[in-house]
Amino acid sequence: MAAPRITIARPAAGSTPRHSAGRYAGMLAAMGSEPRLRIVRLLLAAHPRGLVAGGIQAELGIPNSTLSHHLEKLRIEELVTAEREATFLRYRANTALLEDLLVFLYAECCSRGESC
Repeated sequence: MAAPRITIARPAAGSTPRHSAGRYAGMLAAMGSEPRLRIVRLLLAAHPRGLVAGGIQAELGIPNSTLSHHLEKLRIEELVTAEREATFLRYRANTALLEDLLVFLYAECCSRGESC
């Protein structure tokens, strides 16, 4: 199955992303470890339903205590959301924030006269 194609809308001239470069740096740092990047990718693949922590653990083989640490780092940066369902936590990728991050990264694309 082919990966879905994502279209990034270019920001309007003169517009600024909703967050500062420092905020985006924190997001990128949170995704800067292989396990956390794998978690974000898995949650994007499970979008919009998301996964409970046990499902993430089973899929990625990350020990529970380590998984909790990684999920907390991603939650603090708001890259994932957690919602209680009975005795479980369901995690979802914060697609709106991830889209903002991509818009930020692409904001200067083609502004120097070269095509993207």
